[in-house]
Amino acid sequence: MSWGKLLQPDLVLHGPVLQITPETLQQHQLKGLVLDVDETLVPMRASQASEELLPWVQEIRQVANIWLVSNNISEGRIGRIAKALEVPYLLGAGKPSRRKLRRAVEAMQLPVEQVAMVGDRLFTDVLAGNRLGMFTILVEPMVFEDVVKRSRTFAFEVWLSRLLGATLTTPNSADASQE
Repeated sequence: MSWGKLLQPDLVLHGPVLQITPETLQQHQLKGLVLDVDETLVPMRASQASEELLPWVQEIRQVANIWLVSNNISEGRIGRIAKALEVPYLLGAGKPSRRKLRRAVEAMQLPVEQVAMVGDRLFTDVLAGNRLGMFTILVEPMVFEDVVKRSRTFAFEVWLSRLLGATLTTPNSADASQE
Protein backbone atom coordinates (compact mmCIF):
# COMPACT_ATOMS: atom_id res chain seq x y z
CA MET A 1 0.00 0.00 0.00
CA SER A 2 1.35 3.46 -0.89
CA TRP A 3 2.13 6.13 1.69
CA GLY A 4 -0.63 8.27 0.21
CA LYS A 5 -3.21 5.57 0.88
CA LEU A 6 -1.85 4.87 4.36
CA LEU A 7 -2.16 8.55 5.30
CA GLN A 8 -5.57 9.09 3.69
CA PRO A 9 -8.40 9.21 6.26
CA ASP A 10 -11.73 7.69 5.26
CA LEU A 11 -13.50 10.68 6.81
CA VAL A 12 -12.07 14.16 7.31
CA LEU A 13 -14.18 15.97 9.88
CA HIS A 14 -13.58 19.71 9.86
CA GLY A 15 -14.43 20.02 13.53
CA PRO A 16 -13.71 18.38 16.87
CA VAL A 17 -14.56 14.80 17.86
CA LEU A 18 -17.80 16.09 19.38
CA GLN A 19 -19.14 16.50 15.83
CA ILE A 20 -19.26 12.72 15.34
CA THR A 21 -22.88 11.67 15.76
CA PRO A 22 -24.70 8.34 16.01
CA GLU A 23 -25.93 9.07 12.46
CA THR A 24 -22.32 9.39 11.27
CA LEU A 25 -21.55 5.97 12.72
CA GLN A 26 -24.67 4.39 11.24
CA GLN A 27 -23.96 5.93 7.83
CA HIS A 28 -20.54 4.25 7.78
CA GLN A 29 -21.73 1.02 9.45
CA LEU A 30 -19.46 1.54 12.47
CA LYS A 31 -20.10 -0.27 15.74
CA GLY A 32 -16.93 0.66 17.57
CA LEU A 33 -14.63 3.64 18.09
CA VAL A 34 -11.01 3.65 19.17
CA LEU A 35 -10.33 7.18 20.32
CA ASP A 36 -7.00 8.91 20.68
CA VAL A 37 -6.86 10.98 23.88
CA ASP A 38 -4.40 13.88 23.69
CA GLU A 39 -5.83 16.70 21.59
CA THR A 40 -8.54 14.42 20.19
CA LEU A 41 -10.64 14.19 23.38
CA VAL A 42 -8.89 16.63 25.68
CA PRO A 43 -6.20 19.29 25.27
CA MET A 44 -2.69 17.98 25.93
CA ARG A 45 -2.38 19.65 29.31
CA ALA A 46 -5.90 18.89 30.54
CA SER A 47 -6.12 16.33 33.30
CA GLN A 48 -9.82 15.62 33.09
CA ALA A 49 -12.64 15.29 30.59
CA SER A 50 -14.66 18.41 29.81
CA GLU A 51 -18.30 18.65 30.77
CA GLU A 52 -19.32 18.64 27.09
CA LEU A 53 -17.44 15.39 26.47
CA LEU A 54 -19.43 13.34 29.01
CA PRO A 55 -22.87 13.58 27.31
CA TRP A 56 -21.23 13.01 23.90
CA VAL A 57 -19.67 9.74 25.10
CA GLN A 58 -23.00 8.66 26.61
CA GLU A 59 -24.78 9.36 23.31
CA ILE A 60 -22.16 7.53 21.20
CA ARG A 61 -22.05 4.59 23.63
CA GLN A 62 -25.71 3.87 22.74
CA VAL A 63 -24.66 2.82 19.21
CA ALA A 64 -20.96 1.91 19.50
CA ASN A 65 -18.34 0.41 21.76
CA ILE A 66 -15.67 2.91 22.83
CA TRP A 67 -12.04 2.37 23.79
CA LEU A 68 -9.31 4.93 24.45
CA VAL A 69 -5.90 4.10 23.00
CA SER A 70 -3.20 6.64 23.77
CA ASN A 71 0.50 6.96 23.09
CA ASN A 72 0.67 8.76 26.44
CA ILE A 73 2.14 6.71 29.30
CA SER A 74 0.63 8.67 32.20
CA GLU A 75 -1.51 6.09 34.00
CA GLY A 76 -2.83 8.74 36.40
CA ARG A 77 -3.94 11.22 33.73
CA ILE A 78 -5.27 8.83 31.08
CA GLY A 79 -6.81 6.57 33.73
CA ARG A 80 -8.62 9.53 35.32
CA ILE A 81 -10.05 10.59 31.94
CA ALA A 82 -11.11 7.02 31.08
CA LYS A 83 -12.71 6.53 34.51
CA ALA A 84 -14.70 9.77 34.17
CA LEU A 85 -15.94 8.63 30.75
CA GLU A 86 -16.47 5.04 31.98
CA VAL A 87 -14.55 3.51 29.08
CA PRO A 88 -11.66 1.02 28.90
CA TYR A 89 -8.24 2.26 27.84
CA LEU A 90 -4.73 1.28 26.79
CA LEU A 91 -1.59 3.36 27.37
CA GLY A 92 1.74 3.61 25.59
CA ALA A 93 0.32 2.49 22.26
CA GLY A 94 3.31 3.59 20.22
CA LYS A 95 1.09 4.50 17.26
CA PRO A 96 1.55 4.02 14.34
CA SER A 97 2.08 0.55 15.83
CA ARG A 98 -1.05 -1.56 15.42
CA ARG A 99 -0.54 -3.78 18.45
CA LYS A 100 -2.73 -1.96 21.00
CA LEU A 101 -5.32 -0.96 18.41
CA ARG A 102 -5.69 -4.65 17.60
CA ARG A 103 -6.14 -5.44 21.33
CA ALA A 104 -8.93 -2.86 21.62
CA VAL A 105 -10.70 -4.15 18.48
CA GLU A 106 -10.41 -7.77 19.68
CA ALA A 107 -11.85 -6.78 23.09
CA MET A 108 -14.85 -5.25 21.28
CA GLN A 109 -15.37 -8.56 19.45
CA LEU A 110 -16.13 -6.70 16.21
CA PRO A 111 -14.74 -7.06 12.69
CA VAL A 112 -11.94 -4.52 12.23
CA GLU A 113 -13.85 -2.88 9.35
CA GLN A 114 -16.67 -1.93 11.75
CA VAL A 115 -14.34 -0.05 14.09
CA ALA A 116 -13.06 3.47 13.46
CA MET A 117 -9.77 4.91 14.64
CA VAL A 118 -10.47 8.53 15.54
CA GLY A 119 -7.65 10.99 16.03
CA ASP A 120 -6.14 14.35 15.25
CA ARG A 121 -2.81 13.15 13.82
CA LEU A 122 -2.08 11.74 10.39
CA PHE A 123 1.25 10.06 11.16
CA THR A 124 0.07 8.30 14.31
CA ASP A 125 -3.72 7.84 14.45
CA VAL A 126 -4.66 7.66 10.76
CA LEU A 127 -1.55 5.71 9.78
CA ALA A 128 -2.06 3.13 12.56
CA GLY A 129 -5.77 2.72 11.79
CA ASN A 130 -5.20 2.33 8.07
CA ARG A 131 -2.38 -0.17 8.65
CA LEU A 132 -4.84 -2.33 10.62
CA GLY A 133 -7.67 -1.97 8.08
CA MET A 134 -9.89 0.21 10.28
CA PHE A 135 -12.12 3.04 9.10
CA THR A 136 -10.17 6.22 9.93
CA ILE A 137 -11.54 9.59 10.99
CA LEU A 138 -9.37 12.70 11.20
CA VAL A 139 -10.73 15.38 13.53
CA GLU A 140 -9.54 18.84 14.45
CA PRO A 141 -7.61 18.94 17.71
CA MET A 142 -8.97 20.22 21.00
CA VAL A 143 -6.33 22.66 22.20
CA PHE A 144 -6.25 25.50 24.72
CA GLU A 145 -2.63 26.50 24.46
CA ASP A 146 0.34 25.89 22.18
CA VAL A 147 -2.01 26.52 19.24
CA VAL A 148 0.73 28.06 17.11
CA LYS A 149 3.10 25.14 17.73
CA ARG A 150 0.32 22.61 17.06
CA SER A 151 -0.81 24.31 13.87
CA ARG A 152 2.75 24.24 12.53
CA THR A 153 3.03 20.51 13.25
CA PHE A 154 -0.35 19.85 11.64
CA ALA A 155 0.51 22.01 8.62
CA PHE A 156 3.75 20.05 8.17
CA GLU A 157 1.91 16.72 8.40
CA VAL A 158 -0.66 17.88 5.84
CA TRP A 159 2.08 19.13 3.49
CA LEU A 160 4.07 15.90 3.77
CA SER A 161 0.95 13.72 3.42
CA ARG A 162 -0.03 15.52 0.24
CA LEU A 163 3.50 15.17 -1.07
CA LEU A 164 3.16 11.41 -0.46
CA GLY A 165 -0.19 11.26 -2.28
CA ALA A 166 -2.93 11.79 0.33
CA THR A 167 -5.58 14.36 -0.61
CA LEU A 168 -7.21 14.91 2.80
CA THR A 169 -10.44 15.65 1.02
CA THR A 170 -12.78 12.74 0.65
CA PRO A 171 -16.36 12.21 -0.42
CA ASN A 172 -16.86 11.66 3.31
CA SER A 173 -15.37 15.03 4.36
CA ALA A 174 -17.75 16.98 6.52
CA ASP A 175 -17.87 20.46 7.94
CA ALA A 176 -18.70 20.64 11.61
CA SER A 177 -21.56 22.95 10.67
CA GLN A 178 -23.13 20.23 8.52
CA GLU A 179 -23.25 17.59 11.24
